[in-house]
Parts: sequence; C-alpha cells; structure tokens
Amino acid sequence: MDSIAALGAFVGRWFALIVVVAGGTALATPDTFASGSALVPYFLMVVMLGMGMTLRGSDFAIVARRPWALLLGVAAQYVVMPGVAWLLTQVLSLPPAIAAGVVLVGAAPGGTASNVMVYLAKGDTALSVAMTSVSTLLAPLLTPLLVLWLAGEYLPVDAGGLFTSIVQIVLVPVLLGLVLRLVVPRLVERVLPALPLVSVVGIAAVVVVVVAGSADTITSVGFVVVLAVVLHNGLGLALGYAIARACGMDVSARRAISIEVGMQNSGLAAGLATVHFSPAAALPAAVFSVWHNVSGSLLAGHWARRDPAADRDEALVRER
Repeated sequence: MDSIAALGAFVGRWFALIVVVAGGTALATPDTFASGSALVPYFLMVVMLGMGMTLRGSDFAIVARRPWALLLGVAAQYVVMPGVAWLLTQVLSLPPAIAAGVVLVGAAPGGTASNVMVYLAKGDTALSVAMTSVSTLLAPLLTPLLVLWLAGEYLPVDAGGLFTSIVQIVLVPVLLGLVLRLVVPRLVERVLPALPLVSVVGIAAVVVVVVAGSADTITSVGFVVVLAVVLHNGLGLALGYAIARACGMDVSARRAISIEVGMQNSGLAAGLATVHFSPAAALPAAVFSVWHNVSGSLLAGHWARRDPAADRDEALVRER
C-alpha cells in the first residue's frame, strides 16, 4: 500500500502534465478513443465515490461554527462562475456548442483538487472542504437550473435529464462513500492512499474521450476555447478573493474562497456535456481540467511563500 500511496502522490503532483499528455494522445489518434463516450459517467461515478470516502461528519461542522463564511463562499461559487461564463460567451461570440460548454463549466460545483490547493496555499482548508461538499450536494438542483437559464439560448437544455444525471453521477456515489466511511472505516482507511491515483486516472480518461470526440472542433476553435477558459478561471479566482475581502473575511478564508470559486468540477461538466450535448460542448471542460490545476498550483505556490498573518498586517497598514 505504501507503493500505491507513493504512486498516488506522484500522479497528483504531475496531474496537469498527465492530462495534457492524455489529451495529446487522443488528439493524435482520435478514432482509438472516440467510442468511449458511454463510459464517461462511470469514470466520474468512481471519482465521486472516492470523494465521498474522503469526507467525514466533522467536515461539515463548519456549517454550525461559521455559517456566514460557508454561505458566502457557496453563493460566490454559484453566482460568480456562471455569471462570468455567460458574459464570456457574449463577449467572445462563442459558437453555440462551445458557449453551452463554458456555461456548464461555470454552473458546476467546486472541484475536488481545490482542497489540496487551499492546503498548499496556507488557506482555510476546513472551509474549502465544506464548500466543495456543500456545492456538490447542491449541484443536482442548481446546476440544471443555471444551465437552462444561461445556456438555453444556445442549445436545447433538458434540465430534468441533467438533474437525473447529476443525482446518479454525483449525489449517489458521494453519499455511498460517506456511508462506507461510517460503516467500514478501517477498510476505507486502507483504500484512501489509492484514491488520488483513481481520481487522476478517471479524469484523464474523461479528457481522452472528450478530446477524441471533438478533435475536428479543436483544430477550428482551439484558441478561443483556451482564451475563454483562462479568462473564466482567472476572473473566478480574482473575484472570489475580492468578494471575500469586501465581506471582511480573514486572509486564510479569502484564499480558500478564491480557489474554491475559481476551480470547478470540470470532469463532471465534461461528462454532462458528453451525455446531454456533444463532444464539442465538453471541450471547454477538458481544457479547464488542465488549466485550473496549472493556475491553482501557481497561485498556491505564491501564497505558500506569504504567511497569512503577514498579509493581514500589510492590509491593516494600507487601510490606515
């Protein structure tokens, strides 16, 4: 098990590069992987089961201790990212399928990798975990409604179908993981070291299928998709921090909310786009899977070199 844990740590560290290589391989030989779209929901269910197994009841204790911080963070998650997504579709005049995909990324819950980034950034990890968990549990209701509202002008949106898919792909596996953690904790503790490996393999598999299915689209609109993703992620990180600061959150909470808002569950968005729209609509999510890990790592590294207390003291000096 030590070797599996070491391998999991390795792939977690090189996640972005692994996903880039996976996408490049799919782009080079799309016919090899394009037929795997039916497997995408199952890949995601395994990833979500793993997420559920990492959660504990104590992770939700922050709801009682600091409800304001959690409510602010989750509200920012479901207002900032969908709003920025819709704005980008208008400003960049994105093709309908790509526009729907960008909105779907924006309407997705927080990504699981964000918890690691917040920890590395010396942010409020407990708040980060609670935000990811609560936004994920709210996704079956909020994600379909937001996509219907903001993307209905681009493509027909089956909000009921999206709700059912999210319940099946997200809610049921996460709750099952929580139950397993309660019922067979020793078994789950033995499996936990392998979960980073499972998550990376699952997301890489989703990216492979999405890229293979949209290879022709990539060659025609690849640049604008990358531009939309970089702007979407960057604005999410910046606005998340700004909102937390304006509302009086401390520095560690600002870092957590920033990263949580800017990093999305792009694997889920890719899976939903593949099932309900088209491979082209899943392309923004595939690119987001790579980019938000790169930007998140860079931001976490920058903040890790700055002590939150020092940032707080510096802010007080400026305010005076």
